[in-house]
Amino acid sequence: MKLKIRKIHDLAILPSYAHPGDAGMDLCSVDDVNIAAGDATLIHTGLAIELPPGTEAQIRPRSGLALKHSVTVLNTPGTIDEGYRGEIGVILINHGKHAFKVVKRMKIAQMVIKPVLQVEIEETDEFTQTLRGQQGFGSTGIL
Repeated sequence: MKLKIRKIHDLAILPSYAHPGDAGMDLCSVDDVNIAAGDATLIHTGLAIELPPGTEAQIRPRSGLALKHSVTVLNTPGTIDEGYRGEIGVILINHGKHAFKVVKRMKIAQMVIKPVLQVEIEETDEFTQTLRGQQGFGSTGIL
């Protein structure tokens, strides 16, 4: 399966897998931006993609940025729909206590390509009964 990518900025870096078997490809910034503590900012990648039919791209945080700097993707996972052809942007939020500097060419997020199922909507008043039923948050306990 191929992912078509177009660089729309001179500093754009093609996404790549860091290791064989990795799920996510690293996405890099083309911006120099300071993100104040508690703020969120759109970071540009300088890339546009054409996804294979029946797929989406999910934009996910990088664990190192989250652990070391409390910086993560705000709308995680961000979804890029199959028909979108504009620039990939990443919304980073700084949950840390200090400003965080994003620099050009910095790895800022991961992109994972996933299959998408389209379903037919059927309105109903009845569901199949299960053991769990409507038990939700915390219903299985903490141990």
